[in-house]
Amino acid sequence: MAQEIDSQSSEDRDFVASLEKGLLVIEAFDASRPRLTLSDVAKITGITRAAARRYLRTLTRLNYADFDGRYFSLSPRILRLGYAYLSSTALSTRLQPFLERISEETGESSSAAILDGDDIVYIARSATRRIMSIGLGVGSRLPAYCTSLGRAILANQPPETIEAYLNRVRLEPRTPKTITDKNEFRAILETARQQGYAFVDEELEFGLRSIAVPLVQENGQVTIALNISAQAARVPASEMEERFLPSLRSASEALHYTL
Repeated sequence: MAQEIDSQSSEDRDFVASLEKGLLVIEAFDASRPRLTLSDVAKITGITRAAARRYLRTLTRLNYADFDGRYFSLSPRILRLGYAYLSSTALSTRLQPFLERISEETGESSSAAILDGDDIVYIARSATRRIMSIGLGVGSRLPAYCTSLGRAILANQPPETIEAYLNRVRLEPRTPKTITDKNEFRAILETARQQGYAFVDEELEFGLRSIAVPLVQENGQVTIALNISAQAARVPASEMEERFLPSLRSASEALHYTL
């Protein structure tokens, strides 16, 4: 009995209550509650307003949350906390057969990526040939703003998340074709959201075109996108949608029920 009490006491000493409360604050936000006031967070979590304020201010200071003067919302950086899961073998294993099928059907390289901070991170890939001047593989990072994968994900985020992203990021010209005007970029994201796919034509690198679709999960959120990349010399821009979109959409729809 004494050993059991000592064991429980040891477990209590090892339990970090402040971490528990911080995680409760993060978990207070979801698809139905993307923006919360300080009072909302205190009520949902059951902690005091003073404590909720400290946790929210800390999250904001660390760029895991945004604050507009009244409402708090989680920022894209929060995805880093889930990256270990999203890039895990289990997820990659589930995605890989779909990417390989896409590549088999189209003869082109296909990839899956998440948004991590202001970049995309590749979590699965089926490469048929080298299409960029740099090698790409699982874990590779690229700027979200000039990639079809990044745009497909960004286009399906809440407006405040998009604005927070644009307030942080400078749209650097990677090529003369890169969109660097933020108003034009907003319009491109809206077009991508409405049509259900994003197309990038030599904005990341000369000679590279890509098209991506969002992977909409059962809760309606978009954290993953799928794409096909092709060399501009082989595939005209006018043919990207007709040749590649059916395979991408088929995979996206199938994955909707498996992830």
